[in-house]
Amino acid sequence: MPRKPRIDAKGFLYHVIARGIERSEIFHDDKDRDFFLSRLGELLKKSNTPIYAFSLMPNHFHLLLRREGTPISALMRRLLTGYAIYFNKKYSRSGHLFQNRYKATICQDDPYFLELIRYIHLNPIRANLVTSIKELECYPFCGHSYVLGKTKTGWFFQDAILSHFGKTEKRAKHQYLEFVSDGLLMGKRKDLVGGGLKRSLGYPREYPKIKQAFDDRVLGEGSFVEGIHAASPEQAAPKINDPDPLFSAVCSVYNVTRAELLGVSKKKRIAEARANLAYRMSKELGYSGSDIARALLASESSVSRMIRKGELLFEQTGEQDRQVGNNVP
Repeated sequence: MPRKPRIDAKGFLYHVIARGIERSEIFHDDKDRDFFLSRLGELLKKSNTPIYAFSLMPNHFHLLLRREGTPISALMRRLLTGYAIYFNKKYSRSGHLFQNRYKATICQDDPYFLELIRYIHLNPIRANLVTSIKELECYPFCGHSYVLGKTKTGWFFQDAILSHFGKTEKRAKHQYLEFVSDGLLMGKRKDLVGGGLKRSLGYPREYPKIKQAFDDRVLGEGSFVEGIHAASPEQAAPKINDPDPLFSAVCSVYNVTRAELLGVSKKKRIAEARANLAYRMSKELGYSGSDIARALLASESSVSRMIRKGELLFEQTGEQDRQVGNNVP
Protein backbone atom coordinates (compact mmCIF):
# COMPACT_ATOMS: atom_id res chain seq x y z
CA MET A 1 0.00 0.00 0.00
CA PRO A 2 1.36 3.47 -0.84
CA ARG A 3 2.42 5.61 2.08
CA LYS A 4 0.03 8.35 3.12
CA PRO A 5 0.78 11.95 2.15
CA ARG A 6 1.81 14.36 4.86
CA ILE A 7 -0.95 16.41 6.47
CA ASP A 8 -0.59 20.14 5.81
CA ALA A 9 -2.61 22.06 8.39
CA LYS A 10 -2.05 25.74 9.12
CA GLY A 11 -1.58 26.75 12.75
CA PHE A 12 -0.61 23.30 14.02
CA LEU A 13 2.56 22.09 15.69
CA TYR A 14 4.94 19.81 13.75
CA HIS A 15 7.76 17.60 14.96
CA VAL A 16 10.11 17.15 11.99
CA ILE A 17 12.90 14.57 11.80
CA ALA A 18 15.25 14.19 8.82
CA ARG A 19 17.98 11.53 8.64
CA GLY A 20 21.05 11.02 6.51
CA ILE A 21 20.68 8.44 3.76
CA GLU A 22 21.48 4.98 5.11
CA ARG A 23 21.92 6.75 8.47
CA SER A 24 25.16 8.36 7.31
CA GLU A 25 26.49 11.49 9.02
CA ILE A 26 25.12 14.81 7.77
CA PHE A 27 27.28 17.01 10.02
CA HIS A 28 31.04 16.43 10.12
CA ASP A 29 32.12 19.54 12.02
CA ASP A 30 30.87 22.72 13.65
CA LYS A 31 31.13 24.64 10.38
CA ASP A 32 28.55 22.28 8.90
CA ARG A 33 26.26 22.81 11.86
CA ASP A 34 26.75 26.59 11.70
CA PHE A 35 25.85 26.66 8.01
CA PHE A 36 22.75 24.53 8.60
CA LEU A 37 21.51 26.78 11.42
CA SER A 38 22.25 29.92 9.41
CA ARG A 39 20.16 28.61 6.52
CA LEU A 40 17.42 27.40 8.86
CA GLY A 41 17.23 30.78 10.57
CA GLU A 42 17.08 32.64 7.27
CA LEU A 43 14.22 30.46 6.02
CA LEU A 44 12.31 30.70 9.29
CA LYS A 45 12.48 34.50 9.25
CA LYS A 46 11.45 34.76 5.60
CA SER A 47 8.49 32.43 6.11
CA ASN A 48 7.51 33.72 9.58
CA THR A 49 7.63 30.16 10.89
CA PRO A 50 7.94 29.87 14.70
CA ILE A 51 10.43 27.32 16.05
CA TYR A 52 10.38 26.12 19.66
CA ALA A 53 12.98 23.34 19.79
CA PHE A 54 15.74 21.77 17.72
CA SER A 55 18.76 19.52 18.09
CA LEU A 56 21.41 18.61 15.54
CA MET A 57 22.67 15.04 15.87
CA PRO A 58 25.49 13.47 13.82
CA ASN A 59 23.18 11.71 11.34
CA HIS A 60 19.81 13.43 11.83
CA PHE A 61 18.09 16.48 13.26
CA HIS A 62 14.88 17.39 15.12
CA LEU A 63 12.78 20.53 14.66
CA LEU A 64 9.61 21.60 16.48
CA LEU A 65 7.79 24.13 14.28
CA ARG A 66 4.40 25.72 13.90
CA ARG A 67 3.00 25.81 10.40
CA GLU A 68 1.95 29.38 9.57
CA GLY A 69 1.88 30.90 6.07
CA THR A 70 4.45 28.62 4.42
CA PRO A 71 3.80 24.85 4.20
CA ILE A 72 6.29 22.72 6.12
CA SER A 73 7.00 20.82 2.90
CA ALA A 74 8.15 24.00 1.12
CA LEU A 75 10.32 25.04 4.05
CA MET A 76 11.93 21.61 4.31
CA ARG A 77 12.55 21.35 0.57
CA ARG A 78 14.51 24.62 0.59
CA LEU A 79 16.37 23.70 3.77
CA LEU A 80 17.39 20.20 2.73
CA THR A 81 18.24 21.09 -0.87
CA GLY A 82 20.38 24.07 0.08
CA TYR A 83 22.25 22.17 2.75
CA ALA A 84 22.82 19.13 0.51
CA ILE A 85 24.35 21.35 -2.19
CA TYR A 86 26.69 22.91 0.39
CA PHE A 87 27.62 19.51 1.87
CA ASN A 88 28.23 17.77 -1.47
CA LYS A 89 30.40 20.61 -2.72
CA LYS A 90 32.45 20.80 0.49
CA TYR A 91 33.12 17.06 0.65
CA SER A 92 33.35 16.41 -3.12
CA ARG A 93 30.46 13.96 -3.14
CA SER A 94 27.34 13.55 -5.25
CA GLY A 95 23.89 12.05 -4.87
CA HIS A 96 21.36 12.17 -2.06
CA LEU A 97 22.39 13.31 1.40
CA PHE A 98 19.06 12.74 3.17
CA GLN A 99 16.63 9.86 3.17
CA ASN A 100 13.96 10.25 0.51
CA ARG A 101 11.26 11.09 3.04
CA TYR A 102 11.65 13.13 6.21
CA LYS A 103 9.12 12.59 9.00
CA ALA A 104 6.68 15.38 9.87
CA THR A 105 4.28 14.53 12.71
CA ILE A 106 1.45 16.93 13.47
CA CYS A 107 1.15 17.29 17.26
CA GLN A 108 -1.53 18.25 19.75
CA ASP A 109 -0.30 21.22 21.80
CA ASP A 110 -1.70 20.00 25.10
CA PRO A 111 -0.12 17.89 26.57
CA TYR A 112 2.71 17.45 24.05
CA PHE A 113 4.14 20.94 23.44
CA LEU A 114 6.40 21.08 26.50
CA GLU A 115 7.07 17.34 26.47
CA LEU A 116 8.39 17.54 22.91
CA ILE A 117 10.61 20.51 23.76
CA ARG A 118 12.13 18.55 26.62
CA TYR A 119 12.47 15.38 24.56
CA ILE A 120 14.21 17.17 21.67
CA HIS A 121 16.51 19.24 23.87
CA LEU A 122 17.71 16.22 25.84
CA ASN A 123 18.85 14.38 22.71
CA PRO A 124 22.48 15.64 22.84
CA ILE A 125 22.87 14.31 26.40
CA ARG A 126 21.34 10.94 25.58
CA ALA A 127 23.64 10.66 22.56
CA ASN A 128 26.68 11.64 24.67
CA LEU A 129 27.36 14.76 22.61
CA VAL A 130 27.44 16.65 25.91
CA THR A 131 27.85 15.18 29.37
CA SER A 132 25.49 17.20 31.56
CA ILE A 133 22.66 19.69 31.75
CA LYS A 134 25.23 22.34 32.65
CA GLU A 135 27.20 21.66 29.47
CA LEU A 136 23.97 21.57 27.45
CA GLU A 137 23.25 25.16 28.57
CA CYS A 138 26.14 26.41 26.43
CA TYR A 139 25.81 23.92 23.56
CA PRO A 140 24.95 26.03 20.48
CA PHE A 141 23.54 23.23 18.33
CA CYS A 142 20.47 22.58 20.45
CA GLY A 143 17.60 24.92 21.30
CA HIS A 144 18.10 24.52 25.06
CA SER A 145 20.82 27.19 25.16
CA TYR A 146 18.55 29.50 23.12
CA VAL A 147 15.71 29.19 25.63
CA LEU A 148 18.07 30.16 28.46
CA GLY A 149 19.52 33.08 26.48
CA LYS A 150 23.04 31.62 26.41
CA THR A 151 22.88 31.60 22.61
CA LYS A 152 21.06 34.53 21.02
CA THR A 153 19.37 34.79 17.65
CA GLY A 154 16.50 36.60 15.99
CA TRP A 155 14.60 33.52 14.88
CA PHE A 156 14.09 31.36 17.99
CA PHE A 157 10.79 31.76 19.92
CA GLN A 158 12.05 31.36 23.50
CA ASP A 159 9.40 33.71 24.94
CA ALA A 160 6.62 31.34 23.84
CA ILE A 161 8.31 28.63 25.90
CA LEU A 162 9.24 30.64 28.99
CA SER A 163 5.68 32.00 29.25
CA HIS A 164 4.64 28.52 30.42
CA PHE A 165 6.99 28.56 33.41
CA GLY A 166 6.78 31.90 35.22
CA LYS A 167 5.85 35.57 35.13
CA THR A 168 9.41 36.86 35.41
CA GLU A 169 12.24 35.85 33.10
CA LYS A 170 14.45 34.71 35.96
CA ARG A 171 11.73 32.56 37.50
CA ALA A 172 10.68 31.13 34.13
CA LYS A 173 14.22 30.09 33.22
CA HIS A 174 14.70 28.45 36.61
CA GLN A 175 11.46 26.47 36.31
CA TYR A 176 12.20 25.52 32.69
CA LEU A 177 15.65 24.25 33.67
CA GLU A 178 14.14 22.12 36.44
CA PHE A 179 11.56 20.77 33.99
CA VAL A 180 14.22 19.71 31.49
CA SER A 181 16.47 18.23 34.20
CA ASP A 182 13.57 16.13 35.51
CA GLY A 183 13.33 14.55 32.07
CA LEU A 184 16.64 12.79 32.58
CA LEU A 185 15.17 10.95 35.57
CA MET A 186 12.08 9.89 33.63
CA GLY A 187 13.90 8.12 30.81
CA LYS A 188 13.25 8.42 27.08
CA ARG A 189 9.62 8.87 26.03
CA LYS A 190 8.79 6.37 23.29
CA ASP A 191 5.31 7.77 22.79
CA LEU A 192 6.45 11.11 21.34
CA VAL A 193 6.73 9.81 17.79
CA GLY A 194 3.17 9.94 16.42
CA GLY A 195 0.32 7.49 16.20
CA GLY A 196 -2.40 9.09 18.29
CA LEU A 197 -3.30 8.14 21.85
CA LYS A 198 -3.13 4.44 21.00
CA ARG A 199 0.62 4.70 20.48
CA SER A 200 1.18 6.37 23.83
CA LEU A 201 -0.94 3.73 25.56
CA GLY A 202 1.12 0.89 24.08
CA TYR A 203 -0.87 0.09 20.93
CA PRO A 204 -1.18 -2.49 19.48
CA ARG A 205 0.06 -5.08 22.02
CA GLU A 206 -1.24 -3.76 25.35
CA TYR A 207 -4.44 -2.05 24.21
CA PRO A 208 -5.75 -3.83 21.10
CA LYS A 209 -9.40 -2.96 21.85
CA ILE A 210 -9.07 0.81 22.23
CA LYS A 211 -11.78 2.45 20.13
CA GLN A 212 -10.19 5.75 19.16
CA ALA A 213 -9.24 7.46 15.93
CA PHE A 214 -5.69 6.53 14.96
CA ASP A 215 -3.25 8.01 12.45
CA ASP A 216 0.50 7.45 12.57
CA ARG A 217 1.03 10.95 11.11
CA VAL A 218 -0.54 12.51 14.21
CA LEU A 219 0.46 12.67 17.88
CA GLY A 220 -2.64 13.35 19.94
CA GLU A 221 -5.89 12.06 21.39
CA GLY A 222 -8.54 10.40 19.28
CA SER A 223 -10.69 13.53 19.18
CA PHE A 224 -7.69 15.54 17.97
CA VAL A 225 -7.04 13.01 15.20
CA GLU A 226 -10.69 13.20 14.17
CA GLY A 227 -10.48 16.99 14.06
CA ILE A 228 -7.42 16.84 11.80
CA HIS A 229 -9.21 14.43 9.48
CA ALA A 230 -12.24 16.70 9.32
CA ALA A 231 -10.06 19.72 8.54
CA SER A 232 -8.24 17.99 5.66
CA PRO A 233 -10.28 14.96 4.54
CA GLU A 234 -8.55 14.68 1.17
CA GLN A 235 -5.21 14.26 2.90
CA ALA A 236 -6.38 12.13 5.79
CA ALA A 237 -8.04 9.58 3.50
CA PRO A 238 -6.07 9.58 0.25
CA LYS A 239 -7.02 7.57 -2.77
CA ILE A 240 -4.84 4.62 -3.67
CA ASN A 241 -2.96 5.47 -6.85
CA ASP A 242 -3.09 2.78 -9.52
CA PRO A 243 0.39 2.12 -11.00
CA ASP A 244 -0.91 0.33 -14.13
CA PRO A 245 -1.15 3.47 -16.33
CA LEU A 246 2.44 4.29 -15.39
CA PHE A 247 3.59 0.76 -16.22
CA SER A 248 1.93 1.02 -19.64
CA ALA A 249 3.41 4.43 -20.37
CA VAL A 250 6.96 3.34 -19.49
CA CYS A 251 6.62 0.18 -21.60
CA SER A 252 5.45 2.27 -24.55
CA VAL A 253 8.19 4.90 -24.35
CA TYR A 254 11.06 2.45 -23.78
CA ASN A 255 9.62 -0.28 -26.04
CA VAL A 256 9.78 -2.95 -23.36
CA THR A 257 7.28 -5.46 -22.08
CA ARG A 258 5.90 -5.67 -18.57
CA ALA A 259 7.63 -9.03 -18.22
CA GLU A 260 10.97 -7.38 -19.02
CA LEU A 261 10.32 -4.66 -16.44
CA LEU A 262 9.71 -7.33 -13.82
CA GLY A 263 12.67 -9.45 -14.92
CA VAL A 264 16.36 -9.33 -14.11
CA SER A 265 17.78 -8.26 -17.47
CA LYS A 266 20.68 -5.79 -17.23
CA LYS A 267 20.26 -4.41 -20.75
CA LYS A 268 20.66 -0.65 -20.69
CA ARG A 269 17.24 0.14 -22.16
CA ILE A 270 15.41 -2.16 -19.73
CA ALA A 271 17.44 -0.98 -16.74
CA GLU A 272 16.69 2.65 -17.57
CA ALA A 273 12.99 1.88 -18.01
CA ARG A 274 12.93 0.15 -14.65
CA ALA A 275 14.74 3.09 -13.01
CA ASN A 276 12.33 5.59 -14.58
CA LEU A 277 9.36 3.57 -13.35
CA ALA A 278 10.71 3.27 -9.80
CA TYR A 279 11.46 7.00 -9.66
CA ARG A 280 7.97 7.89 -10.96
CA MET A 281 6.25 5.54 -8.53
CA SER A 282 8.12 7.17 -5.65
CA LYS A 283 7.73 10.82 -6.65
CA GLU A 284 4.33 10.87 -8.35
CA LEU A 285 2.37 8.06 -6.71
CA GLY A 286 3.93 8.32 -3.26
CA TYR A 287 4.91 4.65 -3.05
CA SER A 288 7.45 3.65 -0.41
CA GLY A 289 10.58 1.64 -1.23
CA SER A 290 8.97 -1.54 0.08
CA ASP A 291 5.80 -0.89 -2.00
CA ILE A 292 7.89 -0.45 -5.16
CA ALA A 293 9.96 -3.53 -4.33
CA ARG A 294 6.82 -5.65 -4.16
CA ALA A 295 5.46 -4.18 -7.39
CA LEU A 296 8.73 -4.72 -9.32
CA LEU A 297 9.63 -8.05 -7.69
CA ALA A 298 12.92 -6.56 -6.49
CA SER A 299 14.77 -6.00 -3.23
CA GLU A 300 14.45 -2.69 -1.38
CA SER A 301 18.17 -2.01 -1.83
CA SER A 302 17.78 -2.50 -5.60
CA VAL A 303 14.79 -0.18 -5.64
CA SER A 304 16.77 2.49 -3.79
CA ARG A 305 19.43 2.33 -6.51
CA MET A 306 16.74 2.43 -9.22
CA ILE A 307 15.19 5.57 -7.74
CA ARG A 308 18.54 7.35 -7.58
CA LYS A 309 19.33 6.29 -11.15
CA GLY A 310 15.90 7.42 -12.35
CA GLU A 311 16.35 10.81 -10.75
CA LEU A 312 19.80 11.15 -12.31
CA LEU A 313 18.41 10.28 -15.74
CA PHE A 314 15.74 12.91 -15.33
CA GLU A 315 18.28 15.54 -14.27
CA GLN A 316 20.50 14.68 -17.25
CA THR A 317 17.90 14.79 -19.99
CA GLY A 318 14.33 14.94 -18.76
CA GLU A 319 13.18 13.98 -22.23
CA GLN A 320 12.05 10.40 -21.62
CA ASP A 321 10.55 11.55 -18.33
CA ARG A 322 8.40 14.18 -20.03
CA GLN A 323 7.31 11.69 -22.67
CA VAL A 324 6.27 9.20 -20.01
CA GLY A 325 4.40 11.94 -18.18
CA ASN A 326 2.53 12.87 -21.37
CA ASN A 327 1.48 9.26 -21.87
CA VAL A 328 -0.01 8.81 -18.40
CA PRO A 329 -3.75 9.51 -18.31
